[in-house]
Amino acid sequence: MNIDFARLARWPALLGNFVSRQFFRVKGALIAQLPLVAIAPVTATAWRVQALFDSGARWRGAERCEFARGVAGSAPLDTGSVATTGVRERLIDQRIYFGRLLRGTEAWPDLQTVANELANQIRRLQAASPGKPIFVSPFHYVSQYANIYVIDEMRELLGLASIAVVSGVPRNIYGEDHAQIPGVQVLYTYGEDNRNGLGLRLARALKRSGVAVLFADVPPYALHRFPMETVGVSMFGRAARIHNGVFRLGTQFDALLLPFYLRFERGRFRGELLPPVSLTHPDAPQQLAGYIEKALTDNCEHSLVVGHPSMYGFAASK
Repeated sequence: MNIDFARLARWPALLGNFVSRQFFRVKGALIAQLPLVAIAPVTATAWRVQALFDSGARWRGAERCEFARGVAGSAPLDTGSVATTGVRERLIDQRIYFGRLLRGTEAWPDLQTVANELANQIRRLQAASPGKPIFVSPFHYVSQYANIYVIDEMRELLGLASIAVVSGVPRNIYGEDHAQIPGVQVLYTYGEDNRNGLGLRLARALKRSGVAVLFADVPPYALHRFPMETVGVSMFGRAARIHNGVFRLGTQFDALLLPFYLRFERGRFRGELLPPVSLTHPDAPQQLAGYIEKALTDNCEHSLVVGHPSMYGFAASK
């Protein structure tokens, strides 16, 4: 009898892949049934277990809390919520993704309310300034999947066949993203192939639909080999820098910026819409910086970029 030893050698890997896929399916099915009110306690438990064995998780939590205390000043601060933000984001992301995957579609009334507020504001702005393009800018709060859910609902309310989103989040973390949000054209900024011509592709999308989406509150850092283009502003009484791309494109198209951010408390989502910014105004970067500062002061417990190594502040003397 001839034994195919090469085939036998592959069996452990094949078995491991099979077990991994089955575990992923079971995990997804369980998360898809998780009530939103259970997310905070589950997150706290998961983070405590992780922190027992992962010193990096403990230090990241401590770093987030240190920054948040500086932002909050004497205001009350839930340090447990601050430390567990990353874990909570992943759990909410997975709850939204697997819920849709399991049920085909799933309504999130709180997020639909935020989308409706955005759509109404956009209609008012378009009525006041016909033909003026609008950049909708979700800030990095609570959950990236929740932000994209809001954007997709807003797109549908505005009657747009598709909407372009500039995102630096890696694609298909849990599965095929495009299958769930076919109306969202995600323009990724990671990788040379995706970043080349990004501005041109975004400009074309903006001309086509009149509305596009980008996350304008990002702190400056290098995107692989491409340095981030920044502009100097003042935040928290010191020199800082924020992304300049939205101002360069906004000036070119005489566009408006409509920022918003999410809250998540006791299992409920809520949106905070900020006043629109005319991107051709000389003070537009400082206006946006003021909004970022306000959002951090108001909701730093749910900020996804708190504790990021580059953040916003720089020594004014350098």
